[in-house]
Amino acid sequence: MSEWIWFLILAVLLLLAAAWGVRRVVRASNAAQIADWGRGWLNTLDGLNRIFCRRFHRLRVTRLPLPKHGPALVVANHVSGLDPLLLIAASHRPLRFIIAREQYERFGLQWLLRAVGCIPLDRAASPYRALAAARRALQHGEVVALFPHGRIHLDHEGPARLKPGILHLAKLSGAPVYALHIDGVRGAGRTVSAVFLRSRARLTPFPHLYYDENEPKRLLENLARLLSRRPHEKEHERA
Repeated sequence: MSEWIWFLILAVLLLLAAAWGVRRVVRASNAAQIADWGRGWLNTLDGLNRIFCRRFHRLRVTRLPLPKHGPALVVANHVSGLDPLLLIAASHRPLRFIIAREQYERFGLQWLLRAVGCIPLDRAASPYRALAAARRALQHGEVVALFPHGRIHLDHEGPARLKPGILHLAKLSGAPVYALHIDGVRGAGRTVSAVFLRSRARLTPFPHLYYDENEPKRLLENLARLLSRRPHEKEHERA
């Protein structure tokens, strides 16, 4: 038998093995999927992301206690580019992230970020358009997620001022605010490479908060305190 026949047989076997592997991955992803993103392929990605965060990044989290229906705001400290994947893996509902426009327009990713409903924010311009889009999403009963530090900010850097957009959205929508603290990310301080550095990631959720008309700044103060707390401080409080 000539060499090209052997090559053809080998190629067919490799394609069959790849197809079998892909089928297994898709089945496993569909079984792990929880949030309904409204499209089959997005739901498959949801399951794949949960497997990735739990198996590769060893994510430890109590499921984010969001209501089954209705608007909600999710906020967290921002330590790396892995953070949105961790939050999605902890939520039983789709999350619509407010992200910087330069991240939204990353080559090769914009189609996906648009498909999952990300809301681009121009850092150098007025945040009005992004906040208006987020407010409309909340009015339609969706969950909007954001990182109120506005950039990657690590715990050891000390307290940092939170952007007031979360206050604006909580006030106008009346939606509950769910805060989480992220730690255990090996690639802390990095963006893309943080996704590929294996971590022992942990999300610590806190009881939800509301905007109070009588004490308008209290929400921002409470969020700043929760998002800056170290893991050992939380463990000490539980003891």
